Amino acid sequence: MLLGWNFTVADDAIFFLLLVISLGIGVYSAFKTRGNTSTLEYLLGSRDLSPMAVFLSLLGGVVSAIAILGNATEMYFYGTQLCMSMMGNIFGILIVRNVFLPVLYPLHIVSMNEYIELRFSSPGLRKLAMGCQLVSSFFYMGICLYVPSMTLSSVTGLPTWTSVICMGSIFTFYITIGGARAVVYTDVVQTIMMFGGVLLVTVMCCSQVGGIERVVELAREGGRIEFFNFDPSPFVRHTFWSTNVLGIYVIVSMLALNQSQFQRFCSLKSLDIAKTLCMLFPVGFFLLLVIFYLSGLVAYATYADCDPFTSGKIEKPDMILPYLVTNRLSNYAGLSGFFVAAVYSGVLSTLSSQGSAIACIVWEDLLKNRPYFHHFTDKQATNVIKILSGVTGVAAIALGMLVGHLGTIFMVAYSIMSALKGPLGGLFLAGICTPWVNRKGAAVGFVASFMINVWLIIGKFLRGGGNPTTLPLSVSGCDGNSETFQNATSSGIDLMPVPPSSNIAFPPIGKHNNLYDISYCYSGFIGIILTLVISSFVSVCTGISSR
Repeated sequence: MLLGWNFTVADDAIFFLLLVISLGIGVYSAFKTRGNTSTLEYLLGSRDLSPMAVFLSLLGGVVSAIAILGNATEMYFYGTQLCMSMMGNIFGILIVRNVFLPVLYPLHIVSMNEYIELRFSSPGLRKLAMGCQLVSSFFYMGICLYVPSMTLSSVTGLPTWTSVICMGSIFTFYITIGGARAVVYTDVVQTIMMFGGVLLVTVMCCSQVGGIERVVELAREGGRIEFFNFDPSPFVRHTFWSTNVLGIYVIVSMLALNQSQFQRFCSLKSLDIAKTLCMLFPVGFFLLLVIFYLSGLVAYATYADCDPFTSGKIEKPDMILPYLVTNRLSNYAGLSGFFVAAVYSGVLSTLSSQGSAIACIVWEDLLKNRPYFHHFTDKQATNVIKILSGVTGVAAIALGMLVGHLGTIFMVAYSIMSALKGPLGGLFLAGICTPWVNRKGAAVGFVASFMINVWLIIGKFLRGGGNPTTLPLSVSGCDGNSETFQNATSSGIDLMPVPPSSNIAFPPIGKHNNLYDISYCYSGFIGIILTLVISSFVSVCTGISSR
């Protein structure tokens, strides 16, 4: 078959149907809005998109293919303590709804970085925020293209480079011709596909194991069930406290500090609708997370006595879920194709969101007010943004190919991306919540926080802190082998909402823990606090803002 020996005709048909639908929506959106060439239509859908479509698009933009694979891997290798981050997510939603949206939405701005210039009267600070958004978005897109492609190539037979080029070309095409409407409405289809594909796989494998009670029983016996680890040490990888802090930061970072999500909120007719969708968001988000988490526990229950990673049947931890599908469900025609379509739906939804956002901020923050572009008509400006969208897609493909040759460096790259987001969050919160912070204070606070965060992350990796120790893995049921192994390394890399392999995890607690050994869960929070504290101190020393 076209996609490798594991795929049947039915698998091929289902997978390519997803691609055709995604392209078709892009073409339809371009045709439907062919008479409206305004930048407002292209970037924000004229601010009148369907709330339900935007709701599903918000979910699709946050939940990537790496989240599908990564959360299952987290449950399988490290246990359920991470689930408690959902409690923190609730507080994060309240912060987005009550702090960020009431300030940013009424301004009717297109790029969220414009707020920085308005608040601090500093075009330079706005450019700095734009740079952070661009760097983090490009790294994210490259990783989102490469990692699922690398993982799924092992079960589909599709070469990694082919997958990267295919996915990159498709999302580039439909965001370029269709704009915001194409992104939102393809996200609707892709989010439903993500939900349905993983749910179907989880339910079928769960029934094979013996039901949910048997899954929980085996997970408990394997030490995977843990929710209330109240250890106050900041050096423990996952505790009740650290995962709650992480949960708050993840939501603030993904919903409030993400240009693509900001565009979605701004595509709605009113602030009240945006606030309502914000409060509904955790319902869909938690439903997806629970399914992803459960899929990992089902995988563990399936291989409780014959771990495919330890026994050498898979090369990377993140391959556990694709391996489960091909190993246990290959006899069901079309199911492998449905699962691959679900994962690639996550790829496309994330890439289209980030691609559209990059084109938006480059135009709004960098080009729009330059003399050459200043007198462009709406139609000319829209054409420029379309060209930017196309260039963004090509750059994402190139980065996706490059990531495959970076080895462990690309774990460092994602960590630096996290270092950017923490200080950026502190900058926005300083503008919104601390009226005494002035331009000098904000600039010094942001730069200092960024430098400290990068220093801490580089130090962690130089000390070899990128390989978390897994929970015990057994191969006692593999070909009569009765030995049990403890695998202490993890070679895969993963993202949001909390990928297991790209987690900055650290060596076991000992007598010599220092700043480099603080759990990765606190990294973003540290960046925010440092920015707020330093910017406030510098502002007091240089003259409190008259705002």
